Amino acid sequence: VSLQALEDQYSPSRWSPRLDRDTIIDAHLAVTAAGEARGASVAGPSSIPRSPYPTASRPAGTERARASAQTSLHVPYGNGDGEKLDIYFPKDPSGNFPVLVYIHGGYWQSLSKDESGFAAPQLVSRGVMVVAVGYDTAPRGRCCPAEAVAAHVAWHPLTLPSALCPGHMDTMVLQVRRSLAFLVEQYPGIRGIYLCGHSAGAHLAAMVLSTDWTEFRVVPDIKGVVLVSGVYDLEPILHTYVNDALNMSQEVAQRNSPMRHITPRAPAACEVLVAVAQHDSPEFRRQSQEYSQALRAAGWSVSLLDLADVDHFDVIEKLSEDSYILTQVGRGVILRQ
Repeated sequence: VSLQALEDQYSPSRWSPRLDRDTIIDAHLAVTAAGEARGASVAGPSSIPRSPYPTASRPAGTERARASAQTSLHVPYGNGDGEKLDIYFPKDPSGNFPVLVYIHGGYWQSLSKDESGFAAPQLVSRGVMVVAVGYDTAPRGRCCPAEAVAAHVAWHPLTLPSALCPGHMDTMVLQVRRSLAFLVEQYPGIRGIYLCGHSAGAHLAAMVLSTDWTEFRVVPDIKGVVLVSGVYDLEPILHTYVNDALNMSQEVAQRNSPMRHITPRAPAACEVLVAVAQHDSPEFRRQSQEYSQALRAAGWSVSLLDLADVDHFDVIEKLSEDSYILTQVGRGVILRQ
């Protein structure tokens, strides 16, 4: 395929039938960050005069979620600038409770935990603790690939090495893993961890599944993973604009591609739901299908959910809606265990 065709495949904003590519990302940021009353204008960081979304699909944003729950914001799980958690507690935080850990997308370059709490109210009201993970997105500086490789072998997993600079793909994967180790140590009342990641966040969540936890002093009890419109093989994006900021080598892309690091697992050990939007690009859809097939072949319990009438952005925004099928399926995964 031509370079332009490949870039189109990995440009999610070009595939939405709802909005043009110049406005959909700003709208996504506004909706997930602020939320709005039905029929009102968006009052989010993008300053869009009026929401382009149909009234029925306007989800509550992170600001409203924070106002409706007991929270602990900007909790550090390490020393890095982006190594912070936003925690949304259930009404009775003193007992045992399941935890949903949400990992945001943004092509490893944008968004943050500050736009990642929009789905919390649906779960907090049912006794689930929700955690939005922050990590250092690219670009935060350049570092020598040789130094990064050496550090990847030598680091202590709970301390961020200087050679693994913020914004490096190795670092982002490590940070998400360390955030889970921190949660297990800090909250002994956790009764099972469930991961949910969108787009780049789905990639990072999938990388968690190949973690050797012996180096982290704890083993998180990961009972379920919901991967939404993710990228599971990084090599194709080496040749696109996405890698301009990431600066990945082929070795880094291979080391951090979930498709290349699938470990055999007992079918009942962890339930994996791979979700993809009808209006994701053919490449995003292909990656979701092939990754789910590869997991199933390795013995994982996997379901592939093809979601109709949504694109790469509202496929995750609608998680704040109680009637949305992904909300119901994901909640069912958590509550039935």
